[in-house]
Amino acid sequence: DDGGVVNITYMHRLPDSEGMTLVNDIVAKWNKQHPDIQVKATKFDGKASDMIKKLETDVKSGEAPDLAQVGYAELPEVFTKGLLQDVTQYAEQYKNDFASGPYSLVQVGGKAYGLPQDTGPLTYFYNAAEFEKLGITVPKTADELIETAKKTAAQGKYIMTFTPDEAMMMMSGQAGASGPWYKVDGNSWVVNTQTKGSKAVADVYQQLIDNKAALTNPRWDASFDNSIQSGQLIGTVAAAWEAPLFMTSSGGTGSGEWQVAQLGDWFGNAGKTGPDGGSAVAVLKNSKHPKEAMEFLDWFNTQVPDLVSQGLVPAATTEDAETPSEWSTFFGGQDIMKEFKTANNNMGDFTYMPGFSAVAAKMNETAAKATDGSGKVADIFSDAQTTSVDTLKNFGLSVSE
Repeated sequence: DDGGVVNITYMHRLPDSEGMTLVNDIVAKWNKQHPDIQVKATKFDGKASDMIKKLETDVKSGEAPDLAQVGYAELPEVFTKGLLQDVTQYAEQYKNDFASGPYSLVQVGGKAYGLPQDTGPLTYFYNAAEFEKLGITVPKTADELIETAKKTAAQGKYIMTFTPDEAMMMMSGQAGASGPWYKVDGNSWVVNTQTKGSKAVADVYQQLIDNKAALTNPRWDASFDNSIQSGQLIGTVAAAWEAPLFMTSSGGTGSGEWQVAQLGDWFGNAGKTGPDGGSAVAVLKNSKHPKEAMEFLDWFNTQVPDLVSQGLVPAATTEDAETPSEWSTFFGGQDIMKEFKTANNNMGDFTYMPGFSAVAAKMNETAAKATDGSGKVADIFSDAQTTSVDTLKNFGLSVSE
């Protein structure tokens, strides 16, 4: 540090594409306003898993940045590897700037290791024009959801999907709306992936699959895009960050007809939703300036319009995010960012465990079997239990079921 100036480094994976407010431009605003705390941002071009490997190497060599973008599902694993710094004493003063659900995702065992940046609360996308033609509304209960799905499927229209390649986040997020799977009690991880919410999710989706009342195309397959473009798919559970990607998948089909709604009380979730993706920014172990790093981080993560330009749904509650005009056009003039904010505030306190990526892989594998009839949806949650316990033990961690 030079002449009393604190220098902070920040590594991110934000898109920084054309038409967005670039991260370096956002940081330049901070640097102009804060001559005593200067920040340098670097973009990591690669997968999240590769960035974590790099951070692991850099922490060991003492060359790690002060701050790094870390997915919520990855944060406990990075914590277990000893890469993070406990910044609870600083985080406490900023926590009211963020929705409580996302804030819980930067914590392990009640201690905070950074601040939330963006979120992926699960919501419901549906073609309002098609719903009106069919004389239906967004179902409020599980029974209504199943009956409506059966009725519309008989007419070649599907109001629900079961996407095996997204089972890890979709199934855990919907089940997690009514209760967490992972907790820390003393020095032990407590695992229960077969909660009341999980059983309710399994029951609903099994009925949908058995009755051929949900489409089962993988989300990131061309067949999913085709189902929107052909008018087959008229409703799906989707993460908030999916809005621009869904518009791309549609190829413009149904533009102006789609809307966003909150999930119904389909799984005993009592108005709550769960997480699907999103990232925090964490303070790394060898940062010598955690106080200043957190001061910048709170500022950066509350630059709502700039973060929206990067395609994010900000976790910040300091100001309302405005819906980009092209999103508004596709979603029938609706202020979908307002719906996403409601979903953010309704997010249950779900957290992930170290090594969740192994659990996720197993959940997806089991979901594929539920799709082809060689397994059941309930198996996703029982396999998640076994894999969770085995993974934690492989990390050398104490587990109580």
